[in-house]
Amino acid sequence: MTTGPSPLSTALDETHDPPLRPLPAAVAELLRDVGAPLRLVAHLRAVHDVAAQLVDWVGAHRPELAVDGGAVLFGAATHDVGKTLHPAELSAPGSRHEEAGRDLLLARGVPPELARFAAGHASWDAAAGVEDLLVSLADKAWKNKRVPDLEDLLVAALSRAGGRPPWEEFLALDEFLTRVGEDADRRLAWQAAHPVRGCSPDHRAPGWPGTV
Repeated sequence: MTTGPSPLSTALDETHDPPLRPLPAAVAELLRDVGAPLRLVAHLRAVHDVAAQLVDWVGAHRPELAVDGGAVLFGAATHDVGKTLHPAELSAPGSRHEEAGRDLLLARGVPPELARFAAGHASWDAAAGVEDLLVSLADKAWKNKRVPDLEDLLVAALSRAGGRPPWEEFLALDEFLTRVGEDADRRLAWQAAHPVRGCSPDHRAPGWPGTV
């Protein structure tokens, strides 16, 4: 007897169209435990993959800019976890999942500095840290959505770190995001292939299994 996809398989199994990096195992287990809908797990994996590409690009392009890559990847992998509690926001606008996601992570022992991304990924300002900007940008770039004011903040951070004029950093970022956007349709199709339905929470492991 065969079984259908599960949160763990959606989070971890190899994919080919498009190729997506697996979510961190600890995050995959958390999503299983809270009964995350498969559509949500697929979305988090797509955003996480783009966040990993962003971290790699920043590290190669502007190594002077200090970035906590692990925090960025965790933030991308969990930014919408609150939609487990507000599943209507999987297919309709809404912001209740933001604070709910942070609270869910905190309740499971996730440190505040990692749980913050769930509450702050949809808003940003000049005071935002570079990790917060990268999580927010990944949440847009995965579907090839361009947000000039968000990109300008990252450009400014790149410019300050490397001492190059903003226009040069903008051109470099624009070229990178254009490449990332070329796979947006495949990522969207892969996400859409997963149903918007809940899974039964697994209460065997209620605590956060460790940092990512």
